[in-house]
Amino acid sequence: MATSTPVKHAWRALLSLGIITGALFGINAIGVAVGASSWAPALALDLQGGTQIVLEAQTTDGEQISQEQLNQAATIIRQRVDASGVGETDITTEGGRNIVVQIPGAADEDTRNRIEASAQLQLRPVLFVSGQVSNTFIGEDGNATPYPQPDPTLVAEPSTAPSNASDVAWITPALEAKYLAFDCADPTNDPASEPHDQPLITCDQDGTGKYILGPVEMEGSSITDATFGLDQKTNRWSVNLAFDSAGTSTFGKISQRLYGAQPPLDQFAFVLDGRVLSAPSMNGLILDGKPSISGSFTQESAKVLADQLKYGALPLSFKVVSSDTISATLGSQQLQIGLITGLVGLALVCIYALFQYRVLGSVIIASLIVMGVLTYIAICILAWRMGFRLSLAGVAGLIVSIGFTADSFIVYFERIRDELRDGKSITGAVEDGWGRAKRTIYISKSINILAAVVLYIVADATVKGFAFTLGLTTVIDILIFIIFTHPIMQLLARTKFFGGGHPLSGLDPTGLGAVYRGRAQFRTPVAASASQGKAAKAGRSRGEAERRQTIAERKQAELSASMSGAKPTTTPTNTTSDTKGGTV
Repeated sequence: MATSTPVKHAWRALLSLGIITGALFGINAIGVAVGASSWAPALALDLQGGTQIVLEAQTTDGEQISQEQLNQAATIIRQRVDASGVGETDITTEGGRNIVVQIPGAADEDTRNRIEASAQLQLRPVLFVSGQVSNTFIGEDGNATPYPQPDPTLVAEPSTAPSNASDVAWITPALEAKYLAFDCADPTNDPASEPHDQPLITCDQDGTGKYILGPVEMEGSSITDATFGLDQKTNRWSVNLAFDSAGTSTFGKISQRLYGAQPPLDQFAFVLDGRVLSAPSMNGLILDGKPSISGSFTQESAKVLADQLKYGALPLSFKVVSSDTISATLGSQQLQIGLITGLVGLALVCIYALFQYRVLGSVIIASLIVMGVLTYIAICILAWRMGFRLSLAGVAGLIVSIGFTADSFIVYFERIRDELRDGKSITGAVEDGWGRAKRTIYISKSINILAAVVLYIVADATVKGFAFTLGLTTVIDILIFIIFTHPIMQLLARTKFFGGGHPLSGLDPTGLGAVYRGRAQFRTPVAASASQGKAAKAGRSRGEAERRQTIAERKQAELSASMSGAKPTTTPTNTTSDTKGGTV
C-alpha cells in the first residue's frame, strides 16, 4: 500500500532536520580544522577572564577633554572590537581621560591593532605620490601612477603662497628634500603627530606608496556610515560612504576642485594614524554626501576599508598606558551554579511532561534534546564567525528558553486533545490540532523574537547576551516545532500504541471524555433490556452533555435557578420522559 501524504511529509521534514544538523557540525568541523573554532562555546569575561588595556587620551597645549569626546571614543573602540555587541567586551571611561578595554580571553594581534589604532581619521588632498595604485570615486578603474621622484615643475618657489589645500605651492624645496629622505620602513617616522594645517609626508599601510599630502580639509568624524557591497553596474566591490550635513557641503566643494585635475592632484586621501588607507581619484561632482569608492577591491579588502573608515574617526588620540591579564569576575563556580539551575529546570519540565502526558511526554523530552544539540553547535559556530561569547546573562537566556519551548508543545498537545474530545480519530486530531496550534505558536514566538530584538537594541552591553540567546533559541524552537515535533506526532499517530489510544499513551479518547473511541468508532453498547438500554443511553447522553457544558452555561443555569427559586440543574434541554413523568 502506498505511503500516505502526511507520512511522506513527516519523513521529508525529519530528513531536512538531519541535513541541517549535519551541515552545522560540518561547518564547525571546518573551523576546528583551520584552528578558528572549537567544540566548546567561547566564554565571556565574567566566566573566563581576559586582557585589560588602558588607553590615555593625548592632548596638546593643555586642551580640555570633554566627557562627550571620551564617551564617543569609547563607543567607536567598542564598535571596532565588538561591532555585533555579543563578544562581551567591556569598555568604560575612567578618570576623565582614560578608556579601559577588557577583552575575554587573550587578545590577538589584530584585536590589539584595532584598539591601539586610536589616532584621528583625516581627509587630505594628494599633492604627490609614487609607487601607488589609486582607487577612484564613483566607479572608474584604478590606474598605476608611478613617480620616481618629484616633478621639478611641481616644486614651488619659497615665495609662492598656496591658495588652497591642493595647491602645489605647498611643495617647497625643503619639503622636496624631506620627501626624498623619508623612509617608509623607518619606525622612528611618526607622521601621526604632524600638525593638521601643514602638508604631510607619509606612506600607505603597506609601505609601497609614498605621498605628499596637503593640509587636513575634513575630519573623519564627518563620516556617518561606511558600507561595502558589489556594484551591480560594474560587478566590482566598492565602499559606500555617507557624510553628515557639514561634511556633505565640504566634500561637495572639494569634488568641484579636484574633478578634472591632472593626476595626482585629482586624488583625496583617507589617513588613519598618519598612514594612508586609501587615496581615490575624483571622478565626478559629488554633492549629495554619498560618494562611492571603487577600484581593485576584493570582498575582504572592501570590508576592511569600510570598517576602518566607519570606526576610525576617534575624536581624540590615545596611547596605551598598560596591558594586563585579568581574572574572571564571576568564575567557574557561578557557571556551574547556572548550569545546575538549568538542569533542575529541565528535569522539572520533563517530570511535568511525563506526569501530564504519559508516554506522549517523551516527545517533549526528545524535542528539547534536539533543540539543545542545535543550540550548542550554533553557539560554537557563532563564536567563530561573529565573536559571540557566552556570559552568565546568556546562560540565563538559555534557561528561560526551556520554559518558552515547553509552551509550544503544551499548546500543540492540548489542541490535539481538544480534537479527540470532539470525536475525531487520532490521526485526524494530530493534523487538525497542528493547524489550530501553529497559528497560536507563531504569534507567541513572534512576540518573543520582537522582545528579544528590542532588548538587544536598547539594552546595555551586559544584557545583550541574554537577549541574543533568547532570540536564538526562539528561532530554533520554531524550527524544531515544524521539522521535528509535528512530523514525529504524524508518525506516532499511526502506530498501534498511540493510534490505538492506549491508556498510557496520553491520547486515550476514553480518558479524555471523547464521544468516539479509537479511530472514529462508536463505543460498543452493553447488552441489556430495552428499558435498561434506554436509561443507559440517556445517562451517557446526560453525562456527555454535562462534560461539554461550558462554565458560562453552568453559571447561567445557576443564576436562572436562583432567580426562579428552583434547584439548579445541569440537565440539557433535550430530555426523555419515563413512565413516571420524571426526566432522565
